[in-house]
Amino acid sequence: MTKVMTRIQGREILDSRGNPTIEVDIVLNDGTLARAAVPSGASTGIHEAVELRDNDPGRFMGKGVLTAVDHVNRIIAPALIGMDAGDQRAIDQTMIDLDGTPNKGTLGANAVLGVSMAAARAFAQSQAIPLYEYLKIDAGYLMPVPMMNVLNGGVHAQWQGADFQEYMIVPFGALDFRTALQWGVETYHSLQTLLKKKQYPTAVGDEGGFAPRVVSNEEPLELITRSIEEAGYQPEKEIGISLDPASSSFFQDGEYELKREGRRLNSDEMVAYYRRLVDTYPIVSIEDGLAEDDWEGWIKLTDELGKDIEIIGDDIFVTSPHLVQKGIEMGVANSVLIKLNQIGTVTETLTTINFARNAGYGINISHRSGETPDSFIADFTVATFAGKIKTGAPCRGERVEKYNQLLRIEEEIGEKATFAGRNAFIR
Repeated sequence: MTKVMTRIQGREILDSRGNPTIEVDIVLNDGTLARAAVPSGASTGIHEAVELRDNDPGRFMGKGVLTAVDHVNRIIAPALIGMDAGDQRAIDQTMIDLDGTPNKGTLGANAVLGVSMAAARAFAQSQAIPLYEYLKIDAGYLMPVPMMNVLNGGVHAQWQGADFQEYMIVPFGALDFRTALQWGVETYHSLQTLLKKKQYPTAVGDEGGFAPRVVSNEEPLELITRSIEEAGYQPEKEIGISLDPASSSFFQDGEYELKREGRRLNSDEMVAYYRRLVDTYPIVSIEDGLAEDDWEGWIKLTDELGKDIEIIGDDIFVTSPHLVQKGIEMGVANSVLIKLNQIGTVTETLTTINFARNAGYGINISHRSGETPDSFIADFTVATFAGKIKTGAPCRGERVEKYNQLLRIEEEIGEKATFAGRNAFIR
């Protein structure tokens, strides 16, 4: 029996930062009810699909999403009701055509994505199969390496600490996901203990990481390396470090302003700075090492470090196949960060993943700073054989739920599950 959508209902809910976001329910003709909630970023690229906000200063400081909800209920629902929930491509293309802009600026990417995710989940539930099984693009099963944001700076720490936005631990040396998660948790608590000894505060930020007022952008690397050792693990061999400086946020007038260190660097100097850090610490990847429009600088960064570590493009690519193609042609980066709400539909996200993979680029599935308990990306990571998932520290319910879902998936798959491990990283 065809699984026809009979009801589509959007609503305004709150995300993990207390800001409004969209949740969508879809009901099928067999009675299946599925629900999806849309995340929201704080550090966003200028080329991302449009997250539609009401801009009404009298309500949620202008961050309400009732307009986008209305688009779900009044425009999208009438167009999709009666369509087969199993035809993801047709569903997504219908919404793309309804919107009519290259960046979802009419309906809002948050409206479109909520429906796209809910439709995929509804069909999987109606077939009584896991979401990762329904979306799976190949044979076999690959469990990802968790990339855990344990120390925050930049906008995630209100610019009170390091200039670099995220310092992550990467337990790639484990034999399975469960053990990797354990190693990450133990290192996280080891870091907490070390910060307390140094009399640094251990309150957590939006993604569960600590946000101490460090004296430099390098001190977090020293603290994390020591925490790995004190947790009983070997830096570089068992647990590595991944950086996300989010460099666009401190790029001004052609230079990178490192306020914590009181200096301004050009692109060449930033590349030399990263070279020294990579030579000194167990860094396995750097995301957004340079600004989103500093394409020439990215070429230099990739040439200098791309043979040693993974160079991940986020703001420069924003999950867009067109920008990824430009990057491939110019020799920029060797890996792509994937965020569903940067492009707006499940189908387009899969297209970008396939495009990047065919070019030999690494894949990294990512959360946003404003999250919900929806664990869609956990299933999506397994389904796409991405090998890596970036979903925050092992702290805060909306982050931990993704890790817990991966534990459930690994248990379901059993012996057929392969852990991505070190091979997930282009080195």
